[in-house]
Amino acid sequence: MRTPKLGGTTVSPIVPVASFDVAGTIFYLKGLLTMEERSNVKFGEAIAVLLMMLVVMGTGVIGFGISPQIPVLIVIGLVILWARFRHFSWDEIHKGITEGVTTGIVPIFIFILIGVLISVWIAAGIIPSLMVAGFHLLSVQWFVPSVFLVCALIGTSIGSAFTTISTVGIALFGMGTTMNLNPALVAGAIISGAIFGDKTSPLSDSTNLAAAIADADLFKHIKNLMWSTIPAFLVSLVLYAILGHGAASSDALTKVSTTVNVLNVHFDITWWAALPILLMFICAFMKIPAIGTLLINIAVAVGMIFIEDPTTKVQPLVKMMETGFISHTGNQAVDALLSRGGISSMMGTVSLIFMTLSLGGLLMKFDLIQIAMKPLVDRLHRNGDLVTAGILGGIAVNLFVGEQYLSTILPGKAFKKPFNDHGLDNLALSRVLEDGGTVINYLVPWGVASVFAANTLGVSTMAFLPFCFFSLLSPVFSILSGYTGIGLKKLPQNVTEQ
Repeated sequence: MRTPKLGGTTVSPIVPVASFDVAGTIFYLKGLLTMEERSNVKFGEAIAVLLMMLVVMGTGVIGFGISPQIPVLIVIGLVILWARFRHFSWDEIHKGITEGVTTGIVPIFIFILIGVLISVWIAAGIIPSLMVAGFHLLSVQWFVPSVFLVCALIGTSIGSAFTTISTVGIALFGMGTTMNLNPALVAGAIISGAIFGDKTSPLSDSTNLAAAIADADLFKHIKNLMWSTIPAFLVSLVLYAILGHGAASSDALTKVSTTVNVLNVHFDITWWAALPILLMFICAFMKIPAIGTLLINIAVAVGMIFIEDPTTKVQPLVKMMETGFISHTGNQAVDALLSRGGISSMMGTVSLIFMTLSLGGLLMKFDLIQIAMKPLVDRLHRNGDLVTAGILGGIAVNLFVGEQYLSTILPGKAFKKPFNDHGLDNLALSRVLEDGGTVINYLVPWGVASVFAANTLGVSTMAFLPFCFFSLLSPVFSILSGYTGIGLKKLPQNVTEQ
């Protein structure tokens, strides 16, 4: 085919961008789609794409028991293939991926810092010291509910579930396994307490995000959260007390004594190991962001390592920060627990964040989730129905994408106007975004938060899921609030927010 020229300027024949790939060739043979045809994605088509994603990820992660990275990567490839058949350009696809990943740059860096923090906290004797102190302070009979309360308190103080799980959580988990308690039950109590703290802290990024997306005042948002959060907290505490009371085996005290002796011999167990914990509270009080807090704690822990052992070599220390701490106590249980951390240990989670954000960026670019939600939103009439739909929307985004932030952003954008049109305050929406979005990510096997918790504690998501009571109960109480009207914040009469 000759290329015509007009006034010396070459005019390309009308062919699609990237027409030499398989999809482009098909487009060319079938004829080009107009812009209107390309962008007019129907409800049934959006549902089909989303269900395909769910089937692939569910079959891979739950059915075959493989890590979530590959199923998510397959889904991304299938969505891109669909987009090309829909005649979306490669530029639009690349832009969707870029826009999605951009939102996760800071969290990715935080995960890397957490990997370093875990390794230096163990090497400095901080986590072993917390374990020894905990064995002396916490009751064996009431250990599980105590774990829930401690993690809730620390999580509220520092505003980060990830940091709580990866520091104090590791120590408490080690204590629980030493007592021969069900690891999944202990992990569920740790994660539930950390989520409660993250959800109710003004320092939490997820709590700030939910308030910002709904255009709600942060502290009013936290106060309004209590209508669903306190009941979920109290019921969880009772369940942990029932399941955990007397659950320790008869030889637990003997095993505890052996573990304490091993820790005292191989680690520096000192009172000043509490210094980094104190620094975390100080940083929280001073409202220092997570990155600054983690860097300060890493620096202090490294300083403690050199003070405790001035002969420490720089190269082995740096390698430990990269690949993780390796315990050589000779006690198999202690070595398995304390051989962890390092930048490399976070790379699996970092890769998952990168891919889920890429997938979320594509879904937002092509409006797939918004299109799937719209018919449902348009048919809602009762406040309870609207709250339930908002909760289910957050759960759906968690299932389809597996990313905590997007489970707040996408339903927030879709439901803000319907909530206001029904006379519901933005605070009602912000609570729904937390109860259906933030807390549920820990229950999705391919969710970023659940993968992080599973890798950090060494317990699979499907194992701790039945014991993560706070996450399971929060949406239930939120839906009850929607139908009963108890705690459901409404706009003043005759006022509709724009």
